[in-house]
Amino acid sequence: MTEDEKEREEENTPTEKNAASSDEGAALHGDADKVLPSNLKQIVLSLPESPGVYQYFNKEGTIIYVGKAVNLKRRVSSYFNKNHQHNLKTRVLVSQICDLKYVVVNSEQDALLLENALIKKHQPKYNILLKDSKTYPWIVIKNEHYPRIFYTRQLIHDGSQYFGPYTYIPAMKTVLELIHSLYKIRTCNYNLDPLKIWEDKYKVCLQYHIKKCYGCCEGKQKEAEYNKNIEEIKYILKGDLDTLEEYLTKQMMEAAEELKFEEAQEIKEKIEQIGNFKSKSTIVSPTLHNIDVFSIDIDDDNAFVNYLKVVHGTINQAYTFEYKIKTDDEKEEILASAITEMRERFKSVSKEILLPFEIEYNFDGAVITVPQRGDKKKLLDLSMQNVKQYRFDRLKRMEKFNPEQRAVKLLTDIKNELHLKELPVQIECFDNSNISGTDAVAACVVFKMGKPSKNDYRKYNIKTVIGPDDYASMQEVVRRRYTRMVNEGAQLPNLIIADGGAGQMEVIRQVVEDELHLDIPIAGLAKDDRHRTHELLFGFPPLVVGMSKDSQVFRLLGHIQDEVHRFAITFHRDKRSKRQTHSILDDINGIGEKTKELLIKTFKSIKRIKEQPLEELEKVVGPSKAKIIYEALVTNDKEDKK
Repeated sequence: MTEDEKEREEENTPTEKNAASSDEGAALHGDADKVLPSNLKQIVLSLPESPGVYQYFNKEGTIIYVGKAVNLKRRVSSYFNKNHQHNLKTRVLVSQICDLKYVVVNSEQDALLLENALIKKHQPKYNILLKDSKTYPWIVIKNEHYPRIFYTRQLIHDGSQYFGPYTYIPAMKTVLELIHSLYKIRTCNYNLDPLKIWEDKYKVCLQYHIKKCYGCCEGKQKEAEYNKNIEEIKYILKGDLDTLEEYLTKQMMEAAEELKFEEAQEIKEKIEQIGNFKSKSTIVSPTLHNIDVFSIDIDDDNAFVNYLKVVHGTINQAYTFEYKIKTDDEKEEILASAITEMRERFKSVSKEILLPFEIEYNFDGAVITVPQRGDKKKLLDLSMQNVKQYRFDRLKRMEKFNPEQRAVKLLTDIKNELHLKELPVQIECFDNSNISGTDAVAACVVFKMGKPSKNDYRKYNIKTVIGPDDYASMQEVVRRRYTRMVNEGAQLPNLIIADGGAGQMEVIRQVVEDELHLDIPIAGLAKDDRHRTHELLFGFPPLVVGMSKDSQVFRLLGHIQDEVHRFAITFHRDKRSKRQTHSILDDINGIGEKTKELLIKTFKSIKRIKEQPLEELEKVVGPSKAKIIYEALVTNDKEDKK
C-alpha cells in the first residue's frame, strides 16, 4: 500500500484516537445526522480490518441486513460516514440500525459462504433475495435397487442424485432420450428388491418385448451390470462426454480382442450416438473445459444473473436467477453473492470463472477471468444475451398482465427523482432543426403514461426568427404552443423536457414562467460528444440528477429525447425536399397536382409551358384553367424582368 493510500484510508476510517479527541457532535453520523448510540459507536470504532460478515438489527432486535466485507472496519464505517443523499434505500436502512454484530472469518470466500447461509436462514428485510418464479425440472437418479432415471420438479432428500436444473425443457428431454436409447434403463415403478425378484413377484412388460428394457424385474439383467451402466450415465449428466467416449472406446477394443464382435458393435453404436449428440451440443471451442460463466444486468429494484456451466466445449447447464434488491448494493457485491449462491446450488467445482468485470472477492480453487476477445469472450457475450433476453421477457410479461403497473411505477420514480408535486402523466419535449438557419423547424412530442401519444405530436415552421438562433426558435415554439393551449383550455403537461442543457431550459422557463405565468416543471437532457443521452438536469440553476444510466427512468427519458429528435429531423428533411422540388406552378391558386402533372407530361418543362400561347394551354387543361395559368405566368415574367 502506498503512502497516499494509507493516508486516504486513515481519513476514511474512524479510529480510537480520533473518537477520543472528539465530542458528541463529531461522532459517526447517518444521513439524517443521527448520532449513533454509544454501544453501536464503540462497536464500529473497534471493528477489525479483516474479512467477515456483519449483521444489522433494528430496535426490535430483528436482523434487517446481512453483509460481507473484505475489510469489516472500512465497509461498516462507510454506512455511517458517507452521505447517502442519492441512495434512498440505504438511507432508510441506516436510519433503522440500532445494533450490529459481526463474525470474523479467514477469507473472502468464507465471508461469501457465511453471508449466503445467514441470508437464507433469516431472510433479512433489506437484503437481495433470490426470486424463484418457477421450479425448473431436474433429472434424478433414484436411490433404489436398479435406479430409475427421470425428470422431476421436486427435490427429495433421500440419497437420490439430482442433475440440473434445466431451464430449456427440450434439451433435458434430449438428454433423457439419449440415456434410454443407449442403456435401456427401466421405466416401471416396481420396488425391485432382490428378494422379490428371486420370488418371481414381477413379470416383464411391453418395454422388454420391444427391446427397450433388459428385463431386470425378472432378473434377466444383473444389478452389478445395471449399476455399471448408471455410472456411465453420470458422465452424460455431468456433461463429461469425452471421458465416456474414451471409456467406451477402451471397452470396445477389449471386446474386439476377445472376439466378442456383437458386443463391440453395440459399444461402437453407443459411441456414434454420443458423437452425434456432441456435435449438436457443442457451441464453443471443445478446448474450453470446466468453466463457469456469469453475467449480470440490473433493472431498478431487480438484478438478473445468468449462469452457464461449460464442460468440454458444451454448455451443460444454463440458468438465470432474479434477485430482489433491497438496498443500493454495488453491482460487484450482488454478483459476488450470486456466484456463491449458484456454485453452491449446482455443486460447481469449476477451476475458472468468466465475469464481465473484476470483483474484489476470490473463490477457493477458481481463477477469475475477464475475457476481452476469443472463445471465452463469445461465451460471456452469450451469457449476457441470455440475461438480457430473460429481463426482456419478464418485462413483456409484466406489461401483458398489468400494463398500467409498470407505467405508474416509472412515473412515480420520475416524480421522486425530481421531487415533483404530481405524477408526470403528460410529458412534452421540444427540439429544433435547421441547416445554417434555413428551413428552420421545431417539433414537440407528447408522452402520456410513459407511452408516445403520436396524435398529439406537433410540427412547427419557425416564423419570426431569422438565421440559426436555436434559443429564439425554442422560445417562439414554446410561446405558440402554450398560449394556444391556455386559450383552448387544453390539458397542460406535468413536465416539460428540453432537448439540451441549461441554456435551452432557461429560455423555456422565461416563456413558461415569466411570460405566461404557468407553473410547469422543466428538465433538460444533455448529450455527450457521441450524441448519446448523457445526463438529466433539473432546477434553476440546473443541477445534474444522479441516476443510473441502466435504470428504466433514464431509458424512458432517453427514448423521449430520441423520439423528439427523430420527429424534428424527419420534418426538416421533408420541408427541405419540398423546397428543392418547388416550381412556379405550386404558387398558382386553383391548380392542383393532377393539372401540374398533365402540363409537365405534355410540355416537358416549366420553360416550355411559359412559351406556349393561350390556345395551346386550352387544348391541354381547358379554357378556365388555361386562362389562370397563362395570366400567372405572364405576370411572373413581368416581375422577373423588373
